[in-house]
Amino acid sequence: MLKKVHDPSEVINSDIIRKGSLLYCSGNAATPQYLLKQLIKDTSITDVSLLSVLLLGDIEELFSVETCERITHRVIFNGPHSRKAMNQGRAKYQLMHLSDIPKQVREYLKPNIVLVSVCGPDNGGNFSLGTTVEGILSAIYSAKENNGIVIAERNARMPFVLGTTIHESLIDYIIDSDYDLPLSPIKQPDDHSIRIAQMIADLFITDGCTLQYGIGEVPEAVTDAIIDKGVKDLGIRTELFADAMRKLVEKGIVTNKYLNHRFSKATIFLAGNRGGYNWFDCNSSVQSRPSDETNSILRIASQPKMIAINSAIGVDLHGNIWADSLHARHIYSGVGGQSDFLRGAYLSPGGVPIIAMKSKTPNGQSKILEQCPEGITTTAISPDPVIIITEYGVFDPRGLSLTEHAVGIAHLAEPNTREKLLKHIFDSEAFHTSHRAKTLKNVKGFIPYEQLIH
Repeated sequence: MLKKVHDPSEVINSDIIRKGSLLYCSGNAATPQYLLKQLIKDTSITDVSLLSVLLLGDIEELFSVETCERITHRVIFNGPHSRKAMNQGRAKYQLMHLSDIPKQVREYLKPNIVLVSVCGPDNGGNFSLGTTVEGILSAIYSAKENNGIVIAERNARMPFVLGTTIHESLIDYIIDSDYDLPLSPIKQPDDHSIRIAQMIADLFITDGCTLQYGIGEVPEAVTDAIIDKGVKDLGIRTELFADAMRKLVEKGIVTNKYLNHRFSKATIFLAGNRGGYNWFDCNSSVQSRPSDETNSILRIASQPKMIAINSAIGVDLHGNIWADSLHARHIYSGVGGQSDFLRGAYLSPGGVPIIAMKSKTPNGQSKILEQCPEGITTTAISPDPVIIITEYGVFDPRGLSLTEHAVGIAHLAEPNTREKLLKHIFDSEAFHTSHRAKTLKNVKGFIPYEQLIH
């Protein structure tokens, strides 16, 4: 029976969270900060593990040296709070596709304690999981199947996001809180992002497409380019729903007309301001779903003209793409759902998988490399037929050889790097008949920006 408590110490203590416990915690904007602050505070809680996906909010001390001595963090997706701890060996990187989190949580990891953010209940006694679902539903079922405990934090400012709810009978304890949800500020797109977005919209966005993209300068610019193009009746199936997509819904461009439902699906919701979270509240145009549904390759592939737009840390001349790490053991973010959507989009009727990224990092390093860093985790490998776009143009690898891949990808780099990469290709015996590429006026698979935009 659901029990209401008034202080987090009543439920976050060593009598309930015993040694050997495996906790699963809501993440992103639904991070239960009130509960986690008590977990930080209570030093009697030791020898426990905590599974999480991108914990946000005022909980930096959760990854301090002292706290990490008591709590073993198993981080599925890294973020600003966990990044230092992970790369200094104080936290573990839990490698999972977003689509696979629910299965691994329920069948292999089997957490016995769940810390979850909720909103509600509705008239049926059901609580919304708010702005994050991913693997939480599976974690709750796992806990209840193994005589575990579900502790809910009901933040007065959490929206009641429709789609995935849990009945009050699945919650053991609930505590009320009231604080602002973490925000994802919108950065205005620069000229390079705008160029990339123009090419995406002009070449690939047509009436009736289904969209997936996230947060950042390129998604913001893509949204504006879609509006400017005047397309209609788009659908949304995405892992992350943010303000850029909200703009398309509000303008009537997203109708989900060609999907088998009339609402957009996502598993994580983030907003740039309080008004964005208010917009999600009881909004039937968007619904939350577990990540094994939103990110299922088979379900993505069944969507009409699925256009999946993702970014990356780098790409090499073979077409290997990486997005979670800078080198083998320096984890920046996580595998996430990129592979799910890239492969699902390719199998979709009329679908296109896209990696859109600037050619250089903010500090001027090229993202187009001769080889991927040794031991890196790749989110797409060279045989994956992924369209790659930088501010210099579009490369389509479909139907091309390894050497043609290399030459086309080299042209995505800024001019100085491009010349170095081409020289390497032409001088290397590893690329079959690469010397012939020197004589080609048109590079196979590559279309320069200037040719696309007049």
